[in-house]
Amino acid sequence: MPSAEHQNSTVLTDDELRTLDAHWRAANYLAAGQIYLLANPLLTEPLTAEQVKPRLLGHWGTSPGLNLVHTHLNRIVRERDLDALCVWGPGHGGPAVLANSWLDGSYSETYPDVTRDATGMARLFRQFSFPGGVPSHVAPETPGSIHEGGELGYSLAHAYGAAFDNPRLLVACVIGDGEAETGPLATSWHSNKFLDPVHDGAVLPVLHLNGYKIANPTVLARLPEDELDALLRGYGHEPIHVTGDDPSRVHRAMAAALDRAVDRIAEIQHAAREEGEAERAPWPMIVLRTPKGWTGPAEVDGEPVEGTWRSHQVPLAGVRDNPEHLLQLEDWLRSYRPEELFDAEGRPVPDVLACVPEGSRRLGSTPHANGGLLVRELPIPDLDRYAVPVDKPGASLHEPTRILGDLLEQVMRDTSERRDFRLVGPDETASNRLGAVFSASGKAWQAATLDVDEHLDRHGRVMEILSEHLCQGWLEGYLLTGRHGLFSCYEAFVHIVDSMVNQHIKWLKTSRELTWRAPIPSLNYLLTSHVWRQDHNGFSHQDPGFVDHVLNKSPEVVRVYLPPDANTLLSVAEHALLSRDYVNVIVAGKQPCFDWLSMDQARAHCARGAGIWEWAGSAGDGREPDVVLACAGDVPTQETLAASALLRRHLPELAVRVVNVVDIARLLPREEHPHGMSDFEYDGLFTTDKPVIFAYHGYPWLIHRLAYRRTGHPHLHVRGYKEMGTTTTPFDMVVRNDMDRYRLVMDVIDRVPGCGVRAAELRQKMADARTRHHAWIREHGTDLPEVAEWTWTS
Repeated sequence: MPSAEHQNSTVLTDDELRTLDAHWRAANYLAAGQIYLLANPLLTEPLTAEQVKPRLLGHWGTSPGLNLVHTHLNRIVRERDLDALCVWGPGHGGPAVLANSWLDGSYSETYPDVTRDATGMARLFRQFSFPGGVPSHVAPETPGSIHEGGELGYSLAHAYGAAFDNPRLLVACVIGDGEAETGPLATSWHSNKFLDPVHDGAVLPVLHLNGYKIANPTVLARLPEDELDALLRGYGHEPIHVTGDDPSRVHRAMAAALDRAVDRIAEIQHAAREEGEAERAPWPMIVLRTPKGWTGPAEVDGEPVEGTWRSHQVPLAGVRDNPEHLLQLEDWLRSYRPEELFDAEGRPVPDVLACVPEGSRRLGSTPHANGGLLVRELPIPDLDRYAVPVDKPGASLHEPTRILGDLLEQVMRDTSERRDFRLVGPDETASNRLGAVFSASGKAWQAATLDVDEHLDRHGRVMEILSEHLCQGWLEGYLLTGRHGLFSCYEAFVHIVDSMVNQHIKWLKTSRELTWRAPIPSLNYLLTSHVWRQDHNGFSHQDPGFVDHVLNKSPEVVRVYLPPDANTLLSVAEHALLSRDYVNVIVAGKQPCFDWLSMDQARAHCARGAGIWEWAGSAGDGREPDVVLACAGDVPTQETLAASALLRRHLPELAVRVVNVVDIARLLPREEHPHGMSDFEYDGLFTTDKPVIFAYHGYPWLIHRLAYRRTGHPHLHVRGYKEMGTTTTPFDMVVRNDMDRYRLVMDVIDRVPGCGVRAAELRQKMADARTRHHAWIREHGTDLPEVAEWTWTS
């Protein structure tokens, strides 16, 4: 396809061209000024070294291209009265987006002290990458943003997440050519196979090829145009090329390209919405090729800069100490002719603002970038309709996630008209026992279908693709624009999004400190197919460490729940789905699990977060316990109760207390986490001087890390996963990791004073049971009957 600059270039009048160029020059001037200037923002006097920042930080190279896109999005949004959002993908593009939000007035409305005049311009410049100021990338502090620009690869996934169930929204997404080399971004091109042109908005990718990363050329920029076209067409896009370095020609070409792209989007949506067209059409995208560091210094110290990797960050360094660089900087800044762009008070002149939309149509003011302004309460049905009956503990078994699936089905039904809830996961919805949702909504799918396919639906809101990155990115974009969702994943493989959840947690932490950002629905994980019941898949599928990773993060944002049965899972899920501004991690099994608590008991237990199960121990009647058996997680709870039953039978004189922990952050001191317990509460549960044998779902050292400051920590002994995994039976997994009931009884005997001698025979029996188990599974391939057929008897 020929470049847009060789097509119809008459879309702009000379007046339009002049005003667009004025806006672009103003944005470039403001972007460069943020990197360099400490004072003299309008250059009303010759520039001196003292007026330049002592530390030059920020990134210039991508800014001119971002400013060009922003300028032309302004034009088309204003002309067509579009509801639009832009996701800015290139790393460290902060100067450009800040410049444009200041120009359109949205920055000053958000931060009244940064006024749209010379005084405000000086503050805008000073605060950039300055102590107490704002980051050099697009961040939560940036009006109009939903995308953290510090880490690359997620922009296009976020854009599609924002477009889902937003039928009137146009989401432009600028993708840097360095970012385009990342795995998550490469997979994100397939999102168009999940975009419903009837109920969803549109995503317009703008692939900005400026040729270089930090120090190397970029792959896509070096591809011949026909090869790049073939790649993008293979992804399902119709590329429109804009190429050049002459501003007038590029302005005309960019305007023509945007008009063509928006026209084509309208045609696709009209065909689907009004004419019932079901055939998937290629969506338009723009390929923009402009020089890196365009309009900046062409050469510095005899080395080429503009159009090379040298313009990536600060093209002119050492300006305070190098008079030649200082003069070159002043010449560069004056090349934008700021006296034509700003009046004597520093306000943008009418030509600069001619293309800018008004009110919430401005990209810096769109409510879609402040999703909490749009969010509606999620309808959660009465949990009693889904609760399993529990007349006495341990008398029945259910698959917890299957019970949750029934609840989620109703949530799907109750949001079918408003379409603001989605379930995402990497091809595991049915595997994770959540298949009930398919009776309320199928799986989103726009590609070809075959007769053997099940539950595929052009209008579905269950999102499945075998990319955890894409599931995470979609859901983040969906939540950030004010909708609700749940991410269901195998526990071991959620680690794939470790870095992404880091970024989202940082975003939420910062957002909570910004009064103008309204709280958004929480990011909710359901981790199942967990470590203790991956006995068939083996070692590769056994890793409970995501909890450790999350609990390292900002305590005001992260929450971790380990419900021990179906009813506690329902209670925890309700709480998580209704919460705001958190990352909630719920770990729950999908295999049959004993029902321990009624719905009312589950609600009370989850509200406490940790509590004594009086019926499970033998330390009743106000007796002080001799030992505390603690547990967190479904399998650890079962093994703990089995151990308690053995102790009650064989050592009836021993006072045993059973403590179950649902909210793992309860173990932290109150001053370290909002859910943490005071020392008084903790000591009341666990005692200060009695042995505590703690069976934990994950890595044992996490419990020690959380509780190390407690008085009773020297008496705390934790059993959990020790990287002893393999393909084996369910009970052998806990035996291999020393978390089985027999090992827990042995731990009690070893640690309760006086038990070692009087219970030596019982200890030997427990050790023999473990040996017998080892021989049994190798002969029969199943667990010991006394284990497989075990039930709780009170």
